[in-house]
Amino acid sequence: MAEENGAAEAQEQQGPVMNVMAQFIRDMSFENILSQKGVNGEVQPDVQVQVNLDAKKRSAEHQYEVVMKLNITSKSKGTEETLFVLELDYAGVFHIENVPEDQMHPFLLIECPRQLFPFVRRIVSDVTRDGGFPPLNLENIDFLALYRNELARRAASEAAAAPTQ
Repeated sequence: MAEENGAAEAQEQQGPVMNVMAQFIRDMSFENILSQKGVNGEVQPDVQVQVNLDAKKRSAEHQYEVVMKLNITSKSKGTEETLFVLELDYAGVFHIENVPEDQMHPFLLIECPRQLFPFVRRIVSDVTRDGGFPPLNLENIDFLALYRNELARRAASEAAAAPTQ
């Protein structure tokens, strides 16, 4: 009995364990609109990056899938003509243990994307370069701030949707 309690306490004291089981491009699209229209003079690109995250539990025990969705649009400053559009869904399968249930959601949407980001950055750089543009090197993404902003946005939309008395 004492051994069982000691083993349970040792497991509780262990920190979180995370292993990346797999990572892959789920979906990708690159449209080089500039090549279709041709170039009129000097082009000053303005790049906008939208990031969305999704996470779900898989059927295997302790396994989760996290998907980082990027929508990158480059427009010419001044004319607002679209130069290129890159859409990328990059997924990772993670084995996670010793994370309390109330902390699992932020763990999946902050820590897991941090593990995927270097690979996403490389793919974006390679695809834009291979698409005929200078390589786009994404700035680091603050996934904690992204998570907090999403929580605040959801709270605001719930407050707006709540009936007033």
